[in-house]
Amino acid sequence: MKIAFFSDSYRPYTSGVVISLETFKKELTALGHNIYLFVPSYPNYQDKEDNIFRFKAIPAPTNPDFTIALPLSWYAKSVIRNFQPDIIHVHSPFMLGQLGARYARQLNVPLVFTFHTLYEEYVHYVPLAPKITKKTTRYFCRNFCNKCDLIIVPTAEIGKYLKGLGVTTPVKKVPTGINMEDFTVQSTNGSWLRKNYDIAAEERLLLFVGRLGQEKNLTFLLQAYKEVQEEFPAIRLVLVGGGPEEKNLKYIANQLGMASKVVFTGALPKEKVIECYYAADLFVFTSVTETQGLVLPEAKAAGLPIIALSAYGAAEMVVDGEDGFLITPKLDREKETLAEFAAKIKLVLGQDELRNILCKQAKINAAQYSSRSCALSLEEGYKLAQEIKRKGSQGYKQS
Repeated sequence: MKIAFFSDSYRPYTSGVVISLETFKKELTALGHNIYLFVPSYPNYQDKEDNIFRFKAIPAPTNPDFTIALPLSWYAKSVIRNFQPDIIHVHSPFMLGQLGARYARQLNVPLVFTFHTLYEEYVHYVPLAPKITKKTTRYFCRNFCNKCDLIIVPTAEIGKYLKGLGVTTPVKKVPTGINMEDFTVQSTNGSWLRKNYDIAAEERLLLFVGRLGQEKNLTFLLQAYKEVQEEFPAIRLVLVGGGPEEKNLKYIANQLGMASKVVFTGALPKEKVIECYYAADLFVFTSVTETQGLVLPEAKAAGLPIIALSAYGAAEMVVDGEDGFLITPKLDREKETLAEFAAKIKLVLGQDELRNILCKQAKINAAQYSSRSCALSLEEGYKLAQEIKRKGSQGYKQS
Protein backbone atom coordinates (compact mmCIF):
# COMPACT_ATOMS: atom_id res chain seq x y z
CA MET A 1 0.00 0.00 0.00
CA LYS A 2 0.91 3.64 -0.42
CA ILE A 3 0.21 5.41 2.88
CA ALA A 4 0.36 9.14 3.55
CA PHE A 5 1.04 10.18 7.16
CA PHE A 6 -0.08 13.68 8.20
CA SER A 7 1.16 14.88 11.58
CA ASP A 8 1.46 18.21 13.42
CA SER A 9 4.74 17.07 14.99
CA TYR A 10 7.87 15.29 13.82
CA ARG A 11 11.63 15.36 14.22
CA PRO A 12 13.54 17.17 15.59
CA TYR A 13 10.72 17.54 18.12
CA THR A 14 10.53 14.61 20.54
CA SER A 15 7.26 13.14 21.77
CA GLY A 16 5.32 9.89 21.92
CA VAL A 17 3.57 10.82 18.66
CA VAL A 18 6.90 11.33 16.88
CA ILE A 19 8.24 8.01 18.18
CA SER A 20 5.04 6.30 17.03
CA LEU A 21 5.41 7.77 13.55
CA GLU A 22 9.03 6.67 13.28
CA THR A 23 8.32 3.18 14.62
CA PHE A 24 5.39 2.48 12.31
CA LYS A 25 7.13 4.02 9.30
CA LYS A 26 10.11 1.73 9.80
CA GLU A 27 8.06 -1.43 10.32
CA LEU A 28 5.50 -0.74 7.58
CA THR A 29 8.33 -0.04 5.13
CA ALA A 30 9.92 -3.36 6.10
CA LEU A 31 6.55 -5.00 5.35
CA GLY A 32 6.71 -3.60 1.81
CA HIS A 33 4.52 -0.50 2.16
CA ASN A 34 5.42 2.95 0.83
CA ILE A 35 5.12 5.77 3.40
CA TYR A 36 5.09 9.51 2.65
CA LEU A 37 5.25 12.02 5.53
CA PHE A 38 3.56 15.44 5.56
CA VAL A 39 4.83 17.33 8.61
CA PRO A 40 5.90 20.80 9.84
CA SER A 41 9.33 22.29 9.19
CA TYR A 42 11.75 23.32 11.95
CA PRO A 43 14.46 25.99 11.77
CA ASN A 44 17.90 24.76 10.71
CA TYR A 45 16.81 21.15 10.44
CA GLN A 46 17.57 19.06 7.37
CA ASP A 47 15.98 15.66 6.70
CA LYS A 48 18.07 12.59 5.99
CA GLU A 49 15.08 10.53 4.86
CA ASP A 50 13.17 10.39 1.58
CA ASN A 51 9.42 10.76 1.02
CA ILE A 52 8.88 13.67 3.34
CA PHE A 53 7.17 17.01 2.70
CA ARG A 54 7.76 19.86 5.14
CA PHE A 55 5.22 22.67 5.47
CA LYS A 56 6.31 26.14 6.45
CA ALA A 57 5.73 26.59 10.17
CA ILE A 58 5.93 29.11 13.00
CA PRO A 59 7.05 28.55 16.63
CA ALA A 60 4.24 27.74 19.06
CA PRO A 61 3.72 30.69 21.44
CA THR A 62 3.57 28.48 24.56
CA ASN A 63 6.26 25.99 23.51
CA PRO A 64 9.09 27.38 21.35
CA ASP A 65 10.46 23.87 20.71
CA PHE A 66 7.26 23.01 18.84
CA THR A 67 6.24 24.51 15.50
CA ILE A 68 2.77 25.03 14.04
CA ALA A 69 2.44 24.10 10.38
CA LEU A 70 0.86 26.49 7.91
CA PRO A 71 -1.15 24.10 5.74
CA LEU A 72 -1.09 26.31 2.66
CA SER A 73 0.89 24.88 -0.23
CA TRP A 74 -0.01 24.26 -3.85
CA TYR A 75 3.08 22.09 -4.13
CA ALA A 76 1.82 19.79 -1.33
CA LYS A 77 -1.35 19.22 -3.33
CA SER A 78 0.73 18.24 -6.33
CA VAL A 79 2.88 15.89 -4.22
CA ILE A 80 -0.09 14.07 -2.69
CA ARG A 81 -1.80 13.70 -6.08
CA ASN A 82 1.38 12.33 -7.65
CA PHE A 83 1.83 9.92 -4.74
CA GLN A 84 -1.74 8.62 -5.13
CA PRO A 85 -2.09 7.13 -1.62
CA ASP A 86 -4.25 4.12 -0.90
CA ILE A 87 -4.69 5.33 2.69
CA ILE A 88 -4.39 8.72 4.36
CA HIS A 89 -3.48 8.30 8.02
CA VAL A 90 -3.65 11.46 10.13
CA HIS A 91 -2.09 11.75 13.57
CA SER A 92 -3.79 14.94 14.73
CA PRO A 93 -7.25 16.44 14.32
CA PHE A 94 -5.84 19.92 13.92
CA MET A 95 -3.84 21.74 11.22
CA LEU A 96 -2.29 18.99 9.12
CA GLY A 97 -4.90 16.48 10.24
CA GLN A 98 -7.58 18.71 8.76
CA LEU A 99 -5.58 19.01 5.55
CA GLY A 100 -5.11 15.24 5.36
CA ALA A 101 -8.85 14.77 5.82
CA ARG A 102 -9.55 17.20 2.99
CA TYR A 103 -7.18 15.34 0.65
CA ALA A 104 -8.80 12.02 1.62
CA ARG A 105 -12.20 13.39 0.54
CA GLN A 106 -10.79 14.80 -2.68
CA LEU A 107 -8.98 11.59 -3.59
CA ASN A 108 -11.80 9.37 -2.28
CA VAL A 109 -9.47 7.21 -0.19
CA PRO A 110 -9.98 5.89 3.38
CA LEU A 111 -9.18 8.27 6.22
CA VAL A 112 -7.59 6.71 9.32
CA PHE A 113 -6.94 8.73 12.48
CA THR A 114 -4.83 7.70 15.45
CA PHE A 115 -6.10 9.26 18.66
CA HIS A 116 -2.70 9.75 20.30
CA THR A 117 -3.56 12.44 22.82
CA LEU A 118 -6.22 13.37 25.37
CA TYR A 119 -6.34 16.88 23.94
CA GLU A 120 -8.68 18.25 26.59
CA GLU A 121 -5.98 17.62 29.21
CA TYR A 122 -3.60 19.99 27.41
CA VAL A 123 -5.74 23.14 27.53
CA HIS A 124 -3.26 24.72 29.96
CA TYR A 125 -1.18 25.48 26.86
CA VAL A 126 -4.02 27.62 25.48
CA PRO A 127 -4.33 31.08 27.09
CA LEU A 128 -8.15 30.98 27.17
CA ALA A 129 -10.90 30.02 29.62
CA PRO A 130 -10.04 26.38 30.42
CA LYS A 131 -13.60 25.11 30.97
CA ILE A 132 -14.83 26.54 27.67
CA THR A 133 -11.70 25.33 25.88
CA LYS A 134 -12.14 21.79 27.26
CA LYS A 135 -15.75 21.62 26.13
CA THR A 136 -14.89 22.98 22.70
CA THR A 137 -12.00 20.51 22.37
CA ARG A 138 -14.26 17.54 23.13
CA TYR A 139 -16.82 18.73 20.59
CA PHE A 140 -14.12 19.27 17.97
CA CYS A 141 -12.51 15.86 18.52
CA ARG A 142 -15.85 14.02 18.39
CA ASN A 143 -16.80 15.67 15.11
CA PHE A 144 -13.42 14.97 13.55
CA CYS A 145 -13.47 11.31 14.62
CA ASN A 146 -16.94 10.84 13.14
CA LYS A 147 -15.70 12.05 9.75
CA CYS A 148 -13.06 9.31 9.61
CA ASP A 149 -13.40 5.74 8.33
CA LEU A 150 -11.44 4.16 11.18
CA ILE A 151 -10.01 5.36 14.50
CA ILE A 152 -6.84 3.77 15.87
CA VAL A 153 -6.48 3.85 19.66
CA PRO A 154 -3.44 2.65 21.62
CA THR A 155 -5.51 1.14 24.45
CA ALA A 156 -9.05 -0.11 24.97
CA GLU A 157 -9.56 2.53 27.67
CA ILE A 158 -9.20 5.27 25.05
CA GLY A 159 -11.72 3.49 22.86
CA LYS A 160 -14.20 3.64 25.76
CA TYR A 161 -13.37 7.30 26.26
CA LEU A 162 -14.17 8.09 22.61
CA LYS A 163 -17.41 6.14 22.78
CA GLY A 164 -18.33 8.25 25.81
CA LEU A 165 -17.71 11.39 23.76
CA GLY A 166 -20.22 10.19 21.19
CA VAL A 167 -17.82 8.82 18.57
CA THR A 168 -19.59 6.31 16.30
CA THR A 169 -16.75 5.55 13.86
CA PRO A 170 -15.32 2.00 14.13
CA VAL A 171 -12.34 1.79 16.49
CA LYS A 172 -9.37 -0.59 16.41
CA LYS A 173 -6.84 -1.00 19.20
CA VAL A 174 -3.24 -0.80 17.96
CA PRO A 175 -0.60 0.21 20.51
CA THR A 176 2.69 1.70 19.42
CA GLY A 177 5.29 -1.04 19.63
CA ILE A 178 8.88 -1.04 20.72
CA ASN A 179 11.94 -2.49 19.02
CA MET A 180 12.62 -5.49 21.24
CA GLU A 181 16.12 -5.83 19.77
CA ASP A 182 17.09 -2.68 21.65
CA PHE A 183 16.44 -4.57 24.87
CA THR A 184 17.59 -8.11 24.07
CA VAL A 185 21.35 -7.57 23.90
CA GLN A 186 22.39 -5.23 26.66
CA SER A 187 26.02 -4.68 27.58
CA THR A 188 25.51 -1.62 29.76
CA ASN A 189 25.44 -1.86 33.54
CA GLY A 190 24.18 1.67 34.08
CA SER A 191 27.66 3.06 34.61
CA TRP A 192 27.16 5.81 32.00
CA LEU A 193 24.36 7.44 33.98
CA ARG A 194 26.18 7.17 37.29
CA LYS A 195 29.46 8.45 35.88
CA ASN A 196 27.98 11.43 34.03
CA TYR A 197 25.70 12.58 36.84
CA ASP A 198 27.92 11.81 39.84
CA ILE A 199 25.67 9.09 41.28
CA ALA A 200 27.35 6.77 43.77
CA ALA A 201 27.29 3.02 43.17
CA GLU A 202 25.41 2.38 46.42
CA GLU A 203 22.62 4.85 45.59
CA ARG A 204 19.41 3.33 44.26
CA LEU A 205 17.55 5.03 41.42
CA LEU A 206 13.95 5.93 40.70
CA LEU A 207 13.46 6.79 37.03
CA PHE A 208 10.98 8.84 35.04
CA VAL A 209 11.26 9.25 31.27
CA GLY A 210 9.08 11.71 29.40
CA ARG A 211 8.33 15.29 28.55
CA LEU A 212 8.53 17.69 31.47
CA GLY A 213 5.09 19.28 31.11
CA GLN A 214 2.26 20.08 33.51
CA GLU A 215 0.22 17.15 32.21
CA LYS A 216 2.86 14.70 33.50
CA ASN A 217 1.97 15.54 37.13
CA LEU A 218 5.62 15.71 38.18
CA THR A 219 5.07 17.95 41.19
CA PHE A 220 3.19 14.98 42.66
CA LEU A 221 6.17 12.76 41.86
CA LEU A 222 8.61 15.10 43.59
CA GLN A 223 6.42 15.13 46.69
CA ALA A 224 6.16 11.34 46.70
CA TYR A 225 9.92 11.06 46.28
CA LYS A 226 10.43 13.29 49.30
CA GLU A 227 8.41 10.84 51.41
CA VAL A 228 10.40 7.90 50.07
CA GLN A 229 13.70 9.66 50.56
CA GLU A 230 13.01 10.18 54.26
CA GLU A 231 13.00 6.39 54.74
CA PHE A 232 15.52 5.54 52.02
CA PRO A 233 18.08 8.38 52.09
CA ALA A 234 20.45 6.62 49.67
CA ILE A 235 18.11 7.00 46.71
CA ARG A 236 18.04 9.43 43.80
CA LEU A 237 15.27 10.47 41.43
CA VAL A 238 16.29 10.76 37.76
CA LEU A 239 14.07 12.71 35.36
CA VAL A 240 14.96 12.05 31.72
CA GLY A 241 13.50 14.51 29.23
CA GLY A 242 13.08 18.20 28.58
CA GLY A 243 10.08 20.47 28.47
CA PRO A 244 8.49 23.73 29.59
CA GLU A 245 8.20 22.68 33.26
CA GLU A 246 11.90 21.94 33.79
CA LYS A 247 12.74 25.28 35.42
CA ASN A 248 9.70 25.14 37.69
CA LEU A 249 10.42 21.54 38.72
CA LYS A 250 13.98 22.46 39.65
CA TYR A 251 12.57 25.27 41.78
CA ILE A 252 10.13 22.90 43.51
CA ALA A 253 12.91 20.35 44.15
CA ASN A 254 14.94 23.13 45.75
CA GLN A 255 11.98 24.25 47.89
CA LEU A 256 11.54 20.66 49.08
CA GLY A 257 15.21 20.57 50.06
CA MET A 258 16.06 17.95 47.45
CA ALA A 259 17.87 19.91 44.74
CA SER A 260 20.99 17.77 45.08
CA LYS A 261 19.01 14.53 45.06
CA VAL A 262 17.02 15.03 41.85
CA VAL A 263 18.84 14.55 38.53
CA PHE A 264 17.58 16.39 35.44
CA THR A 265 19.27 14.92 32.37
CA GLY A 266 17.39 16.91 29.73
CA ALA A 267 16.56 15.23 26.43
CA LEU A 268 18.80 12.27 25.63
CA PRO A 269 19.35 10.18 22.49
CA LYS A 270 17.59 6.83 22.42
CA GLU A 271 20.66 4.76 23.26
CA LYS A 272 21.31 6.84 26.38
CA VAL A 273 17.68 6.59 27.47
CA ILE A 274 17.99 2.80 27.28
CA GLU A 275 21.12 3.02 29.45
CA CYS A 276 19.05 4.94 31.99
CA TYR A 277 16.43 2.18 32.07
CA TYR A 278 19.09 -0.40 32.83
CA ALA A 279 20.69 1.76 35.52
CA ALA A 280 17.45 2.23 37.49
CA ASP A 281 15.83 0.14 40.21
CA LEU A 282 12.24 1.25 39.68
CA PHE A 283 10.23 3.20 37.10
CA VAL A 284 7.80 5.80 38.46
CA PHE A 285 4.98 7.32 36.42
CA THR A 286 2.47 9.87 37.68
CA SER A 287 0.80 11.16 34.51
CA VAL A 288 -2.98 10.79 34.38
CA THR A 289 -3.36 11.94 30.75
CA GLU A 290 -1.60 9.21 28.74
CA THR A 291 -3.36 7.37 25.94
CA GLN A 292 -0.65 4.71 26.18
CA GLY A 293 2.60 5.84 27.77
CA LEU A 294 5.17 4.29 25.43
CA VAL A 295 7.86 4.56 28.11
CA LEU A 296 5.97 1.98 30.19
CA PRO A 297 6.52 -1.03 27.88
CA GLU A 298 10.06 0.25 27.29
CA ALA A 299 10.73 0.20 31.02
CA LYS A 300 9.26 -3.30 31.26
CA ALA A 301 11.42 -4.49 28.35
CA ALA A 302 14.45 -3.43 30.39
CA GLY A 303 13.13 -5.42 33.35
CA LEU A 304 12.00 -2.44 35.41
CA PRO A 305 9.00 -2.76 37.73
CA ILE A 306 6.62 0.19 37.52
CA ILE A 307 4.73 2.23 40.09
CA ALA A 308 2.09 4.30 38.27
CA LEU A 309 -1.15 6.15 38.81
CA SER A 310 -4.02 4.15 37.34
CA ALA A 311 -5.49 6.30 34.58
CA TYR A 312 -6.29 5.69 30.89
CA GLY A 313 -3.27 4.19 29.11
CA ALA A 314 -1.19 3.49 32.20
CA ALA A 315 -4.00 1.37 33.64
CA GLU A 316 -3.65 -0.98 30.67
CA MET A 317 0.13 -0.92 30.34
CA VAL A 318 0.83 -2.09 33.91
CA VAL A 319 -0.48 -5.39 35.29
CA ASP A 320 -1.13 -4.56 38.93
CA GLY A 321 0.75 -6.85 41.28
CA GLU A 322 2.42 -8.69 38.40
CA ASP A 323 4.92 -6.30 36.78
CA GLY A 324 4.33 -3.31 39.04
CA PHE A 325 1.64 -1.57 41.03
CA LEU A 326 -1.17 0.79 40.07
CA ILE A 327 -2.50 3.40 42.47
CA THR A 328 -5.98 4.75 41.80
CA PRO A 329 -6.08 8.56 42.20
CA LYS A 330 -8.54 9.62 44.89
CA LEU A 331 -10.42 12.78 43.98
CA ASP A 332 -10.00 15.56 46.55
CA ARG A 333 -7.74 13.28 48.60
CA GLU A 334 -4.35 13.85 47.01
CA LYS A 335 -2.43 13.37 50.27
CA GLU A 336 -3.92 9.89 50.59
CA THR A 337 -3.01 9.07 46.98
CA LEU A 338 0.48 10.47 47.58
CA ALA A 339 0.98 8.34 50.68
CA GLU A 340 -0.17 5.20 48.85
CA PHE A 341 2.10 5.91 45.88
CA ALA A 342 5.11 6.43 48.15
CA ALA A 343 4.23 3.31 50.17
CA LYS A 344 4.32 1.11 47.05
CA ILE A 345 7.75 2.48 46.13
CA LYS A 346 8.98 1.72 49.64
CA LEU A 347 7.48 -1.77 49.47
CA VAL A 348 9.38 -2.70 46.31
CA LEU A 349 12.62 -1.06 47.42
CA GLY A 350 12.43 -2.84 50.76
CA GLN A 351 11.82 -6.35 49.42
CA ASP A 352 14.45 -7.61 46.99
CA GLU A 353 12.62 -10.88 46.38
CA LEU A 354 9.42 -9.05 45.40
CA ARG A 355 11.34 -6.70 43.12
CA ASN A 356 13.06 -9.63 41.38
CA ILE A 357 9.71 -11.30 40.72
CA LEU A 358 8.31 -8.07 39.27
CA CYS A 359 11.42 -7.60 37.11
CA LYS A 360 11.15 -11.05 35.53
CA GLN A 361 7.46 -10.66 34.79
CA ALA A 362 7.97 -7.16 33.37
CA LYS A 363 10.29 -8.56 30.69
CA ILE A 364 7.83 -11.32 29.84
CA ASN A 365 4.87 -8.93 29.57
CA ALA A 366 6.78 -6.46 27.39
CA ALA A 367 7.01 -9.00 24.55
CA GLN A 368 3.42 -8.35 23.44
CA TYR A 369 4.43 -4.82 22.41
CA SER A 370 6.96 -5.73 19.72
CA SER A 371 6.96 -3.14 16.94
CA ARG A 372 6.55 -5.79 14.24
CA SER A 373 3.40 -7.31 15.74
CA CYS A 374 1.90 -3.85 16.26
CA ALA A 375 2.67 -2.91 12.64
CA LEU A 376 0.94 -6.09 11.44
CA SER A 377 -2.10 -5.11 13.46
CA LEU A 378 -2.07 -1.64 11.90
CA GLU A 379 -1.82 -3.24 8.46
CA GLU A 380 -5.01 -5.15 9.28
CA GLY A 381 -6.58 -1.85 10.29
CA TYR A 382 -5.78 -0.33 6.91
CA LYS A 383 -7.45 -3.26 5.13
CA LEU A 384 -10.48 -2.83 7.38
CA ALA A 385 -10.61 0.89 6.57
CA GLN A 386 -10.56 0.11 2.85
CA GLU A 387 -13.41 -2.35 3.29
CA ILE A 388 -15.39 0.18 5.34
CA LYS A 389 -14.80 2.80 2.68
CA ARG A 390 -16.08 0.46 -0.02
CA LYS A 391 -19.13 -0.88 1.76
CA GLY A 392 -19.93 1.76 4.36
CA SER A 393 -19.52 1.41 8.11
CA GLN A 394 -22.85 -0.37 8.80
CA GLY A 395 -22.40 -3.76 10.35
CA TYR A 396 -18.81 -3.23 11.48
CA LYS A 397 -18.13 -3.74 15.12
CA GLN A 398 -15.51 -1.94 17.17
CA SER A 399 -12.52 -4.07 18.10
